[in-house]
Amino acid sequence: MSKIRANYAVGQMGKVVAARLVYGTDLLEGIEELCKVNKIQSATILSCFGSFQRSGFVYLVPNEDSVLGVGYNNLVVKEGPIEFLQGTGVVCQRDGQFETHFHGTICDQNGNIFGGHFMKGENPVITVDLVLAETIDIEFRRQFDEETGANQFYPVGTNKKIPNQLDK
Repeated sequence: MSKIRANYAVGQMGKVVAARLVYGTDLLEGIEELCKVNKIQSATILSCFGSFQRSGFVYLVPNEDSVLGVGYNNLVVKEGPIEFLQGTGVVCQRDGQFETHFHGTICDQNGNIFGGHFMKGENPVITVDLVLAETIDIEFRRQFDEETGANQFYPVGTNKKIPNQLDK
């Protein structure tokens, strides 16, 4: 049996925001602005799909210089129109600013499927339907993790400094 390790926090869902991002809005900037105007600090993205004018993303590739032996490639840009099949992620905070960690799948005009880690400012929508759920009693943070050598998801109970630990 493999070792099981996790950092976690327990809370509940609060407000739910359903929205359609309209033409020209960047996907991640739009999500973060919806959170800002609705006074949501941390959220999960329950549903997200639509179409893009273009899409910019990265994905994992081997990298001998990294702690784990992997890293992100250079930005990949697919020109549209692009069908945005599905996306999911978490809206986090880092140094007092929003930082959304989002992955998705797209389809180009030839039916080729691509996907990865979407980059802020690189995914202007044609239209996107989405549903966000606020988290209560949990803060979603992005912060540097020494074990991986990268910024990672760090869920912490409200007013706590570190997440719960599972090490079994």
